[in-house]
Amino acid sequence: MIYFCCDERRRAAVLAHPTLNGIDFLEVMDDPSNPSLEKQKLLQVHFLKQLAPGQLIKDNFLIDGGERIRNIAIVGVTQGVSSPPSSPPVSSRQVVLLELSTAGDFSTYTLRLVRDSQHPDTPDGFDPMLASVAFSFKIACQSDFDCKPARVCPPAAQAAPDFSYLAKDYQSFLRLMFDRMSLLNQQWAERNPADVGVTLVELLAYVADYLSYKQDAIATEAYLGTARKRASVRRHVRLVDYPMHDGRNSRVWVQILVGAAVASFTLHRGSGANTTKLLTRVEGIPTIIKQGSDLFDKALAARPEAFELMQDDITLFREHNQIRFYTWGDRECCLPKGSTAATLAGSLPNLKAGSVLIFCEVRGPQTGRPQDADPSHRWAVRLTSVLPASDPAGGRFQDPPNNSSIPVTKIQWDMGDALPFPLCISARSGTEFFDDVSVALGNIVLADNGMTFTDIPQAAPIDIGGLVSSLDPDTVPDPNPALTELLPALSSRCEPRKSKTALPRYRPLLKQTFLTQAPPFDPASLPATASAAIKWSSSDPSQRPVPVISLFDPATGQRWAPRTDLLASKPEDLNFVVEVETDGTPYIRFGDGVLGAHPAPGTKLLATYRIGNATSGNIGGDRLGHVVTSDPLILNNAAIAGIRNPLPATGGVDQEDIESVRQSAPSAFRTQARAVTDADYADAAMRCGIGIQRAAATFRWTGSWRTVFVTPDLAGGRVVDSNVKSHLLDCIERFRMAGQDLEVDSPRFVSLDVAMTICVKRDYFASDVKTALLGVLSNRVLPDGRLGVFHPDNFTFGQTVFLSPLYAAVQGVAGVESVTITAFQPLGLPARDAVVAGQLDLGRLEIARMDNDPDFPERGKLTLTMLGGR
Repeated sequence: MIYFCCDERRRAAVLAHPTLNGIDFLEVMDDPSNPSLEKQKLLQVHFLKQLAPGQLIKDNFLIDGGERIRNIAIVGVTQGVSSPPSSPPVSSRQVVLLELSTAGDFSTYTLRLVRDSQHPDTPDGFDPMLASVAFSFKIACQSDFDCKPARVCPPAAQAAPDFSYLAKDYQSFLRLMFDRMSLLNQQWAERNPADVGVTLVELLAYVADYLSYKQDAIATEAYLGTARKRASVRRHVRLVDYPMHDGRNSRVWVQILVGAAVASFTLHRGSGANTTKLLTRVEGIPTIIKQGSDLFDKALAARPEAFELMQDDITLFREHNQIRFYTWGDRECCLPKGSTAATLAGSLPNLKAGSVLIFCEVRGPQTGRPQDADPSHRWAVRLTSVLPASDPAGGRFQDPPNNSSIPVTKIQWDMGDALPFPLCISARSGTEFFDDVSVALGNIVLADNGMTFTDIPQAAPIDIGGLVSSLDPDTVPDPNPALTELLPALSSRCEPRKSKTALPRYRPLLKQTFLTQAPPFDPASLPATASAAIKWSSSDPSQRPVPVISLFDPATGQRWAPRTDLLASKPEDLNFVVEVETDGTPYIRFGDGVLGAHPAPGTKLLATYRIGNATSGNIGGDRLGHVVTSDPLILNNAAIAGIRNPLPATGGVDQEDIESVRQSAPSAFRTQARAVTDADYADAAMRCGIGIQRAAATFRWTGSWRTVFVTPDLAGGRVVDSNVKSHLLDCIERFRMAGQDLEVDSPRFVSLDVAMTICVKRDYFASDVKTALLGVLSNRVLPDGRLGVFHPDNFTFGQTVFLSPLYAAVQGVAGVESVTITAFQPLGLPARDAVVAGQLDLGRLEIARMDNDPDFPERGKLTLTMLGGR
């Protein structure tokens, strides 16, 4: 056979012929499970029809071919054998068993039917086309490949035309095509623009020019240094694990003033289009706005910033609108900087641990006028303890005085919310006293920037035909037949060629810009402090902002969720990625059916999303003024008397610009993400963000393995308690190497023993100078904001303590004439040479300490001997 044919009708024709016969197929006897079988030396030849007894002898068979083993002889022919189990059941007269002199090699052989050894033509009664069969002796040998022979007809190689690849614009393409046409058809020399041929050439030149532009644009986006689209830059830097961010929204603490008509009510967050909204103040608009009303549309026309509640079902009480501090009858009081406890006036049974209060200065301490109040003296705290109590002598401070007790409420808050400034509670101007210089504001709720929009109607059933989507285009198109790829036949041209239908190109945009990017927030697990609810770590992957949008398929009821990327998505996962361009337009990118699912053609997706992002949401204090709600209790009963944000909104960040990404991304992957040496563990501890001014790590053999002991030096000399240890262990765990244990221990403090002899000038009182020296040489923050010489933040691990700063600090105090340091040594360990050397060296994990506290004499001692003065 000299042809490759797919429809082999010859076999059927021979079967139907009354006299012709032919070879059907051949089997090489090579059964690995039969050890007695002489392998590959027996051939079973199956014929289409039965043979007459003695019709074929060994001279009628001839084996051609072979590369290493040739001229294989046939030594015996047996007719009438039964077919093996691997073959279809046939008559024994259709099978001939051939015994060969030797087995062949791995090449292809051909068995032919001949008249005899001298006449190679086909015997009478056999079809010439079915009188031969190609076979291989090694067909049963172990192989990783398909034994079916390839039947392909490869096309002839064609020489590519000699084109100039410098042609990149319309004119050069036009000239190139005219030159090519002149070469192929020298008779055609028409150049009239009205000619049909010239028109076609110009049309092709236009298409080529457009294609060239697209190629240049694609090449431009293919490199980080030249890409102009944010989506391209985002995908480039994702290869080096750099998360390009699209900004994030802001958060704000809001006070809801409960009206006089109700004692309390529950504020609901709502959902979808009925989400409760808080708007910045718009002139001429009342405080309460009904959802979806004309008044709401009028307010939106002024383009206010919108915020929404981050918690649901918040119960508010009128008695918490403004709460007075209780000073136990004393006057001119203040809460010092760093305070974590206070007392409130009255019984507050509805004030619970976890509630947020804002301490707010409402009067000027010097004048008592509200206009002179300092707006920076406002601070939010989350209460950790609320204890009811009473003042048994409180009635003596009433007007008129009495002997009754006064109920009070003691509150405490976390150290993370410690006051960053002194808060004046009561003051005096001349002979006039002001009791409520600062108050505590309750009914505080947390809100973040962004307004919810939804394409999904609130009422059921849903009319799919009348829905309008915020996506453009809103329907997944059908696959483009022009993009259907016909795959070539890999093994046989007779097999039907498979086609690969490309997914429809569907990358819709959101019709509104500035999609909200919000960090994750779990209302069921609130942060321990009010500060942590407003500020969060941008380096923590779990706090990375995500786009606030979801897609809904009304035909199937399925919801699609956003992801930062689709690398972890399975083919059936309904995920998508939001890619925001420089102008704030969000584009939606779906999966390819392998990494994430792709919506089916004809699918119409509806969106629920929020709009409001970046620094535009960082509004100032007291900017909020309107509540948009559909709650009848609020609309009809005036449950809300007003809203305000005593503190400014914070946290809003603009999207990262392309040039910053180009500068930062190439080296961002160099960030150390594992700890090997002790310095690595110390650096990892410094990244944990809990006020560590320095950390040290030490490897120790603890019996069966090595343990890393991390020692933090906390700012302000704070104690390494169980909370600090737990936080550090959780933070460093992701850096720890396998096979190493991790522990956190406290620093080793070296208490100092310092003695000085001070000569006081005769115009100064020695006691006053000593008081000033004790302040300068203390471990406290001085009234002017300076740190005392022995403040914990001035010392860290292994830091040498020098005498020169002590001399300088003492000589800087007014009234000191001279100073002599007589003792300078660790407490209880004499070190006479330290005074002479002028320094005291400490070990690697040792920190100098000198508290001079009589309650804790083991923490250091300062002895001042005063001479002279008055």
